[in-house]
Amino acid sequence: MKLGISIFAWTSTVSNSHIDLISQIRDLGFSVCEVPMLAPTMLPSRSLRNAFEESGIECTVCSILPQNVNPISPDAAERKKSIHHLHKCVEVAAEMGARLIGGPLFAPIGYLPGHRPTEDEVTWATECFQSISGLLDQYQMTLALEPVNRSESLFLRTVSDARKLCRAINHPRVGIAIDTFHANIEEKSIPEAIISAGADLRHVHMSENDRGVLGSGNIDFPNVIDSLTKINYEGVLIVEGFGYSPSEPNAPGYLLADKTTSPIDLAKGSLNYLRNILTQHELENQMIKQTSAG
Repeated sequence: MKLGISIFAWTSTVSNSHIDLISQIRDLGFSVCEVPMLAPTMLPSRSLRNAFEESGIECTVCSILPQNVNPISPDAAERKKSIHHLHKCVEVAAEMGARLIGGPLFAPIGYLPGHRPTEDEVTWATECFQSISGLLDQYQMTLALEPVNRSESLFLRTVSDARKLCRAINHPRVGIAIDTFHANIEEKSIPEAIISAGADLRHVHMSENDRGVLGSGNIDFPNVIDSLTKINYEGVLIVEGFGYSPSEPNAPGYLLADKTTSPIDLAKGSLNYLRNILTQHELENQMIKQTSAG
């Protein structure tokens, strides 16, 4: 498993002024950097690609849909707009050199229509993602649909919900992303959710229950790692936190973490914590193998 961090810890709006973050993130010890994509055409994609190529680390993307872009809207025109938007997301991500886009790509954050998911909404979402399947193949891009908690969406809240949608879409480049912050709210058991996702799991956001430094809250990350190992997950673990940067004074209140924690604190503390878990897990596996062999 590769370890990465999201630029969300520093900013939600990446510009040319943030290009140096790529090399800084590499120097901290990460091998992957995740770029937030709120408005794909506003990203300096070529500059980012150059920075990733020079740094030697990989790029993934987390896309958040604008409020007027909704694949499950009852408005056909808005659904059509969402297909165009997702096309652009794939194209810009490819320009940056990314091969994976994760996030709640099925609806804007905060779209709460006041009813449980309907069959029409499932059909609309399925049609939307199937319509871009050719583009995914063309760019060898994977989409990882991320369930989020009930205060952000009612449509896809659990791995079970996501698996059903993936079965309906039925395309090998569409899978699931698990975010431990959301899963801690919606799943009965995060490890069991991971096991149930199985081969459909394409991406993981490692986020503490308060979005703080990993290991400082109540999420059992050693068991998360153990479950990922059991399903032979070989993807990326992205450290995700929000609202740390003083350059983001208007960040939504529900994203704000401890104001005394800097992006560097989040990055260093979380990376060290994950490395320790992975090292301990590897040592335990070696002991088990030696015992079995003896």
